[in-house]
Amino acid sequence: VDVPEGIFLEPVLWAVKKGITTGTSETTFDPLGQCGRATVVIFLWRAAGCPEPTATVSPFTDVSINDWYAPAVLWAVEKGITTGTSATTFSPFEVCNRTTVVTFLWRYMSEPEASTACGFSDVPAGAWFEAPINWAVEEGITNGIGNNLFDVLGVCNRVQVVTFLHRLMA
Repeated sequence: VDVPEGIFLEPVLWAVKKGITTGTSETTFDPLGQCGRATVVIFLWRAAGCPEPTATVSPFTDVSINDWYAPAVLWAVEKGITTGTSATTFSPFEVCNRTTVVTFLWRYMSEPEASTACGFSDVPAGAWFEAPINWAVEEGITNGIGNNLFDVLGVCNRVQVVTFLHRLMA
């Protein structure tokens, strides 16, 4: 009931139908809710078909093998989608920004090169996030937030995450 008709309805319905998310209740999605790193990785893992990781021990002190998100985190590490926020931490509840989400998707797709630069004023040439953002724009996953901005540090809310996934995988 909290996702009105419009650009985001189709991605949310797709994500629910595919089992990527069940929402935050039986009748709500919380589209503007913030996504932690664990939630983003869980969404991507589910969209990829819930592949089983081979690891049975977590490399991170803040991810127990019994945590609900552990299989997704272990898979994401094995696939090279994330290395964590340090050598020993994943930071599962740290809020994801738009750059992190796009980088996870880019790594999931094996770091493809884009043929053109996005030209956003907040994406400097040579920045570590330039290649993922260029790719995401070229693939139609995002077109920024307007005014020639990507919003590199902007929080990537739940509806943006499932929209990015939908544009990549639907």
